[in-house]
Amino acid sequence: MKKNVVAGATGLVGNNIIQQLAARGDKPVALARRKIEDLPANAELLEIDFRQFLISGHLPQCGHLYLCLGTTIQAAGSREAFRAVDFEYSLAVAKKAIEAGATGVSLVSSVGADANSRNFYLETKGQLEEAIKSLGFSTVNIYRPGILVGDRSESRPLESLGKVLLQIIDPLLVGSLSQYRSIRANLLASTMIDNANQFVGVNYLYFKDFNVD
Repeated sequence: MKKNVVAGATGLVGNNIIQQLAARGDKPVALARRKIEDLPANAELLEIDFRQFLISGHLPQCGHLYLCLGTTIQAAGSREAFRAVDFEYSLAVAKKAIEAGATGVSLVSSVGADANSRNFYLETKGQLEEAIKSLGFSTVNIYRPGILVGDRSESRPLESLGKVLLQIIDPLLVGSLSQYRSIRANLLASTMIDNANQFVGVNYLYFKDFNVD
């Protein structure tokens, strides 16, 4: 039986996806570097060392990959370490998923992602999008959220400040500017699950496409 694999299952969006898939009766595989304390009973943990995984790792037979790996330059410690997680590890997992039979991928990217951006973060996100698109998935759903809102296990001071500001700014972001609105991680997760089997080809999804209430 092909399973859904969630890479970055300890992160804000990835953990929400695991919880929601399990609640729907699925048996997802959580790909992570450490144990997950609140892992549902019907979810499977695949605990890996990503560097070693690049060399000899493999995934179980899977149908869809939820690619939610991500960090910040501050947390990673350098641009090189950030790119290792957000580009190299993410791309490697996607390739492993193809080898394991996956036909669809849902990628958490960022609003403003552009492979030609002069901003290193947005450039890296854009380059990953382009690389994922070239792998041969039948369905590539690329999600470009603004600031993600939810309880993280790690502290991100700039995001905390952004959340406060966006409580004021969000209502002013209308029309084409709505793509910059903040989004709760649980709503992004439910959108990704609902859309996993709805589209073919490459699809870019923004705030207006999310399950907002």
